[in-house]
Amino acid sequence: MYRLLFIMFFFSLNVMAQTAVPFDSPRWKITGQEAVKEDHLGQPALKLKLGNALLTDANFKNGIIEFDIALSKARYFPGIDFRIQDDANFEEYYLRPHQSGNPDAMQYTPVYNRDGGFQLYYGTGYNNAVVLPFDRWLHIRMVVKEKEAEIYFDNGTKPVLYINPLDRDPIAGMISLANPWDAVAWYSNFVYTSTDAVTIKSSRQFPKLPEGTITSWDVSTVFSEKQVDGRTELQAADTASLHWKTLRVDHNGLTNVSLVSAVTEEKNTVFVRKVIDASSPRIRKLTFGFSDKARVYLNGRLLYEGNDEFLTRDYRFLGTVGYWDALYLPLEKGRNELLIAISETFGGWGIKARLTD
Repeated sequence: MYRLLFIMFFFSLNVMAQTAVPFDSPRWKITGQEAVKEDHLGQPALKLKLGNALLTDANFKNGIIEFDIALSKARYFPGIDFRIQDDANFEEYYLRPHQSGNPDAMQYTPVYNRDGGFQLYYGTGYNNAVVLPFDRWLHIRMVVKEKEAEIYFDNGTKPVLYINPLDRDPIAGMISLANPWDAVAWYSNFVYTSTDAVTIKSSRQFPKLPEGTITSWDVSTVFSEKQVDGRTELQAADTASLHWKTLRVDHNGLTNVSLVSAVTEEKNTVFVRKVIDASSPRIRKLTFGFSDKARVYLNGRLLYEGNDEFLTRDYRFLGTVGYWDALYLPLEKGRNELLIAISETFGGWGIKARLTD
């Protein structure tokens, strides 16, 4: 009996054991234009520029990740990727040193098929205003459990960011210290603990979706934007060869179509489709947001074309998705097919919409 208790106690200690991984460990796969081990601000550090340090055997799902980072005064986005499944699918948290003190000084986004979604995942639960230091080390502590995470700075007791939800499925994966940008970041004192025995202190209640929110879309296979450029009418043949997958919206009413496909220069557009049945001819208002470009067709006829890319509205516009646009749909009696061609450049590929009378 005592031996069994000892074994269980020893096992629990191992589960909770903190693992330090110095940068001279062969466990790291370090690549980059500059990836140099050196002393910086009094600590042994890894200097990274246009590169990353990948911990391939981390097998991290839940637990705690801690590291120090020192920042350059530059426009860049150094951070950390975790629960990495492959080089195209992971969770991402990064800093924006050039936005220190602004609401977007830090960012969480899921990455699907290499498309990061900062334009989709913006606001409460995704970014926050913090002042970032440039003359010292910043200690970052991440507490991750299932669909939630908390970010702490400098051993503080209150998180600077509460992420809820982590968008991707909670599956164990690799960890990467990532700085694929042309400015230097330094990392030091990396440790992690893989365990389910962590506690998230924060909580959040999600508001109900607005009345009339479209809660699911049929999303087509990907094609080139050139196929809809200048098209004021669509024929049945234009969609006959496409395949469709139904995606439900998230708690913000948003559909991330990057789940369906990667974006390439030649294939950067999908249709999202909704069938609207009307008992008689009527007008309904469609309020919507998208990233990055949209062309709205009702029963094959173009009603709207718009561009909400990065910086298109003003010099601070990130291309975020909100209910920025609206139009009135002239519905016919019976079946009406709403098709929206959504084209992506970078930063998030998605749609949200609601229908009201």
